[in-house]
Amino acid sequence: MTAAAPAPRPGSVALITGGTGGFGRALAAKLGERAVTVVLADLDSERNRQVAADLGAEFEVLDVTDRAANVALVERIEARHGRLDAAYLNAGISAAKSDDELDLDEFLRVVDVDLFGVVYGAVAARPAIKRAGGGAIVVTASLAGLSPMATDPGYSVAKGGAIAFVRSMAPRLAREGTTITAICPGFADTAIIDRIRDQFTQAGFPVLSAEEVADAMVAAWTSGEPGAAYVVQPGVGTVPYRFKGVPSAKTAGGETAVVPEALRPPSMR
Repeated sequence: MTAAAPAPRPGSVALITGGTGGFGRALAAKLGERAVTVVLADLDSERNRQVAADLGAEFEVLDVTDRAANVALVERIEARHGRLDAAYLNAGISAAKSDDELDLDEFLRVVDVDLFGVVYGAVAARPAIKRAGGGAIVVTASLAGLSPMATDPGYSVAKGGAIAFVRSMAPRLAREGTTITAICPGFADTAIIDRIRDQFTQAGFPVLSAEEVADAMVAAWTSGEPGAAYVVQPGVGTVPYRFKGVPSAKTAGGETAVVPEALRPPSMR
């Protein structure tokens, strides 16, 4: 990560979708320690409201698959606080089962939340962050987006798509002073692994703590590289994933063709 100016700063405002889950709670606590105003957005329940109250954060009801609701939420945040400096697009689900039959309804539901929830959130937050003078959009992806999981095609497609979205949006957002990055944790100690948690325990396989992932999420705001995908693994820490370039086209003369700069992904610049 780059050695950018210290951020987040006291008085900054951050939105966290899926904010009452494991990563959201850990992140909210760390941002709160930095005097950041935190807005946790999640589905409406007494439990979720209580989590926000316990953290001293604001709570907003949000279905991330609702385009208009994403826009309306950002408008409320701006009206209340006069700014939005960072959006953590963290809401995510996985398939409930992993048999050989592909449940298309469940597949589409996972993609709707994990991919289109990111797209809608980024589109809604972009103009507000620009008006604040620039900031950060941080997407919670997964190692499954870099190395697909046979047990959950929908999750793998959604997370891979989210990483591609981050990389493709990075140049235009960077021109506005906004850095968009993806965080790609390995298996972590959150509710999403509950149905297979005993397998990790029996195998002695290390899982990340929510706090380790939250540290990477804070660092992405502080010093993230536009379009970067940061892998977070136990015993490894947070490292940028190095994307392998595809073979280049050749000219009629057999020379390597140069991709126009405007079409190059961030990793080629």
